[in-house]
Amino acid sequence: MLFNSIEFLFFLPIVFGMYYLLPHKYRWALLLLASYYFYMSWKPEYIALIIISTLIDYLCGNQLEKKEGKYPRKLFLWISLLSNLGILMTFKYLGFFQEIVNELLILMDFGGSENGLNLILPMGISFYTFQTMSYTIDVYNRKIKPEKHLGIFALFVTFFPQLVAGPIERASNLLPQFRKKIQFDYQDISSGMKLIAWGLFKKVVIADRLSVFVDTVYNNPHDYNGIPLIIATVFFAFQIYCDFSGYSDIAIGVAKMFGFNLMDNFKRPYHAYSISDFWSRWHISLSTWFRDYCYIPLGGNRVVKWRWYYNLFITFLISGLWHGANWTFIAWGAFHGVLLVIELVLKMKDTPRNSFIKRFRVLLTFTLICLGWIFFRASNLSDALYIITNLFANIPSDIINIIMNVDFGRSHELYLNQDKWVFIIAVMSLLGMELIHLLQRHYSLRKKLSQFPVIVKWPIYYLFVLIIICFGVFDKSQFIYFQF
Repeated sequence: MLFNSIEFLFFLPIVFGMYYLLPHKYRWALLLLASYYFYMSWKPEYIALIIISTLIDYLCGNQLEKKEGKYPRKLFLWISLLSNLGILMTFKYLGFFQEIVNELLILMDFGGSENGLNLILPMGISFYTFQTMSYTIDVYNRKIKPEKHLGIFALFVTFFPQLVAGPIERASNLLPQFRKKIQFDYQDISSGMKLIAWGLFKKVVIADRLSVFVDTVYNNPHDYNGIPLIIATVFFAFQIYCDFSGYSDIAIGVAKMFGFNLMDNFKRPYHAYSISDFWSRWHISLSTWFRDYCYIPLGGNRVVKWRWYYNLFITFLISGLWHGANWTFIAWGAFHGVLLVIELVLKMKDTPRNSFIKRFRVLLTFTLICLGWIFFRASNLSDALYIITNLFANIPSDIINIIMNVDFGRSHELYLNQDKWVFIIAVMSLLGMELIHLLQRHYSLRKKLSQFPVIVKWPIYYLFVLIIICFGVFDKSQFIYFQF
């Protein structure tokens, strides 16, 4: 499967080589064909959904420019929105809603259907649906002109580097780039390859290794309490960050090799000093989407206080539902909505000036984020509540057990029943990543490396690739956000 196998390493160079050999006016067609092939390598029949969405939004966008009356324009806006949301709701939420109805019928002694819908969720449907919806809304609000070229618009919808897991691009940023004449640029290609390597490191060396520990505990949480639950929860926080930001780095790096600039999607989110600061750093393309197309249309903060809090809470509740048709995701979104409302009430949004207070706030924010991740990762609400209520159970005895096993060779609580060297590699990889994050606060390591002499920088590149090959886990290559 092209999404998560070595095949991509053959697919990319072929497309890349052909791209720079073709005249500029044909390049969009090559990228479109490559994008369709890329998606069809998963489920060929599901490309029909993307084509339908593309045609509807293309036609509606152009009609929005032609129509002058309020009601005709609203008609085409709603045709676009309802078509996209209808496809999304059918494949992602219809089965979930059917389960809710069945449970209500059982509670009222009316019985229920045992045969539920079992539709396969199209890969990346939440991402490309939101991308096309933002295009139609922006055309309706006359922020952008509709794209007249059907092929270029289709490429905007399906551009393969970010098709299945973002970043969710805005038409105002990406569409003009497809018309720009792009020259072969060594610096762009070099920078893109470094981003790809960094993304692969985060994915296969950190995220996929941490998943071994996380899955061990979260697949059977009732077998654990105390320190193992804490370790697995912290590990999941870094697993999902490295998995998703790793994909974003790869997507941005691949796009950069073709001469396109995608928006940054992560900015060291676990260095945030508040929940609102976290959401300005985490999945930026989605959080800004909800801000612009949900929160602000609801009234944003230009309303009375209770309504402001309501707008914020509802936005995050919808954000939770966007992530998946499960009560755990809704609880996760509600948890963040409540935290943000509390933050506003306590006026903790501003940046702390005192360095000690700022460090304490970073630790507090990370702790709260980890508590939220429990809902995100748990299979159901029952498991999530068990984990939360047992996080600090038997902590003293666990600590004594770890101290007594000073060689760290017999402490199953610490290693979660895994090999200790696998645990050490995971921790050292995390520390290495965080060290690089700290250095990046002051300057760009990629730019700094490019300034080194060839005799210095190339051994560093080879060493980094060797680390990925030697310490990477290559049998767990599915990205977490592919399921959304």
